Amino acid sequence: MTKPVTRCRWAEGVSLEYIRYHDEEWGVPVRDDRTQFEFLTLEGAQAGLSWSTILNKREGYRKAFADFDPEKVARFTTKRVEKLLVDPSIVRNRLKVASTVTNAKAFLDVQEEFGSFGDYIWGFVDGRPIQNRWKKDGDVPATSPESDALSKDLKKRGFRFVGSTIIYAHMQATGMVNDHVTGCFRYRPCAKMA
Repeated sequence: MTKPVTRCRWAEGVSLEYIRYHDEEWGVPVRDDRTQFEFLTLEGAQAGLSWSTILNKREGYRKAFADFDPEKVARFTTKRVEKLLVDPSIVRNRLKVASTVTNAKAFLDVQEEFGSFGDYIWGFVDGRPIQNRWKKDGDVPATSPESDALSKDLKKRGFRFVGSTIIYAHMQATGMVNDHVTGCFRYRPCAKMA
């Protein structure tokens, strides 16, 4: 008889896609720039909505935003943005769609300055994932001093939809911080990736 898998409570009972996201992606360190841009876009789109809504629209986002290629997205015209605002496969919020184009331009500026967005963003955690040891989901904070600092710097660089709570969620998703609870079966594997 196989032992049941223990997960972070937030990942239980939502959908298979949600569980797969928790089990395979959340907390895994991401240094690839395109994946960083993807999560930055998705986390911004999620503001005020559930993460399951965004996961359900992830493929739509891939198609709508040129497979998260920041160079292509930075060239989106006003006409292209207007077309996206009638696309039901994404969240049709004018500010969020426009901010993705703005963020792509700022993303390219960061790449030019630092060599890669990954080098820039990982500098806020000294290049290594922060290893937390939360016992239960309720212990996990919504922000941290690192997300506060990163959010402030991103805003200074012209990024939008990058408040500290959004950025902390981004840090969790991209493995800059390991916030799997210690009893979760993913805690140790993610800790080893540090």
